[in-house]
Amino acid sequence: MIGLAALILAALFAGAALYINLIEVPARRLLAPAAARTEWAEAYRRGYVIQGGLALLSGACGLVVWWRWGLWPRLLMLANWPWTLIAIMPVNRRLLAASEGDQLVLQLLSRWAMLHGVRTLLGLAATICLALPYITR
Repeated sequence: MIGLAALILAALFAGAALYINLIEVPARRLLAPAAARTEWAEAYRRGYVIQGGLALLSGACGLVVWWRWGLWPRLLMLANWPWTLIAIMPVNRRLLAASEGDQLVLQLLSRWAMLHGVRTLLGLAATICLALPYITR
């Protein structure tokens, strides 16, 4: 049951991350820098708890699966935490501190989108790893 919970949580995370990369990021690129930063900050504030919670819960379930059955790829969701803290958080801080008229905002948003794409790939890879036991039965 814990493996299924990990799969569902990872799929929810991956779906949300994919939505951000495929829908929000392109729409945000159509906005002026000030509006793009404002939209990003609001989406970040709202998504922080949801995506962070899904990554944490799915990672924790994956940890239990790994501990009980030794299936190390199930730990893949946990990779989102160090990636976020080391690679994405410095960009987040700079974006939150940037003035709304700052042209640097567009460069930071572009960098953030690429870094977030890695999160999306990690979530999709974790979902696949967690789904394999159910697919190969």
